Amino acid sequence: VQLQASGGGWVQAGGSLRLSCSASVSISRFTSVRWYRQTYGKQRELVAQITNGGRTNYADFVKGRFTISRDNAANEVWLEMNSLEPDDAAVYYCNAVGERNFWGQGTLVTVSS
Repeated sequence: VQLQASGGGWVQAGGSLRLSCSASVSISRFTSVRWYRQTYGKQRELVAQITNGGRTNYADFVKGRFTISRDNAANEVWLEMNSLEPDDAAVYYCNAVGERNFWGQGTLVTVSS
């Protein structure tokens, strides 16, 4: 199983980015797909998740700004990030949860003030 995260880049505060997590297998086989983020010297933190049934959960610090969605036919999960803040700058990772956990390679998001 391979997960390919993409869509990161540089954006000014208040801007938007859309991250994509593309799986090499059907994402329907996973209980949920999650986005995490990590900055240097800090632990990886959960940003959002979407279950196989489409239920979503968000960290408090992104509620109302980020939206996670999925396309089972395309085997993709997206993270739409709006109203980005400098504190959102991090490497974002996608994670597929099933009988095993699988991780993508991460995509860097930079937000300038």
